[in-house]
Amino acid sequence: MTDHSTAGTWDVIVTPWHLDEHIPAFPIPATAAETIRPALPAGPVPARMSLLHQAVADAVARAARPLLLSGDCPAARAAVAGLQRRHRDLAVVWLDAHGDFNTPAITVSGYLGGMALAMLTGRTPGLFDDALDPRPVPDTSVVLVDARDLDPAERDALTASQVRRVPADPAAITAALDALGRTPVYLHLDIDVVDSAQLPGLRFPSGPGPSLTQIEECLAAACATADVAGAGIACAWLPDRVNDQTTREAITRLVGALGADLAWPEPAAR
Repeated sequence: MTDHSTAGTWDVIVTPWHLDEHIPAFPIPATAAETIRPALPAGPVPARMSLLHQAVADAVARAARPLLLSGDCPAARAAVAGLQRRHRDLAVVWLDAHGDFNTPAITVSGYLGGMALAMLTGRTPGLFDDALDPRPVPDTSVVLVDARDLDPAERDALTASQVRRVPADPAAITAALDALGRTPVYLHLDIDVVDSAQLPGLRFPSGPGPSLTQIEECLAAACATADVAGAGIACAWLPDRVNDQTTREAITRLVGALGADLAWPEPAAR
């Protein structure tokens, strides 16, 4: 195992959006390199998301080692597209309570956030009418961690795929990454993978799951094993909870597990 844990510093990019909706209260670290706030014209949600993702991809492509803090999982589509501008091949490690493997054909709710990993593997052609679409990541280059909360058709789609599924266990993630070889990795984390009793205010709580400490260990193991070219944390709390002290502390801990330090602005004087 090669130790990559201290290979380079992180450029924190903040995308304070959930799908096409801006989140005014989203916490912006004082140490952020860039915050993405494009003016989006009125129109269909996918069209607005396309413009947002173009801006995110450009920022990721400019960053030496991007770490994206976003309000949703589909922002990973933009992060991967940006990284693919300089990496011919890219693997994805996806830590999530959900599979995010729904498609327009099988989704029950129609929620675009539940299709994020399917987007990356080329299963949603035509969903976004733009030139951003990342090159599909082969199923064999995807490691899905946890995914304890799946829709029935989504479960069937994953079973039929070649996506590798592992538990939220550092040793299992290390073994899966060793099997991928030296391909650079995009490491994605949706904070709802953490036991929902430990993180109140999640948009989509999924009940009992791994502890925050266990997920920190998983992130550290991934960074110590693989060439993590970029990472993203979907800070998917409810809008009125995303800037709580407990959420900031969780974000700080998870970013710290990746080897980065966050500093937050001082509270405004009253």
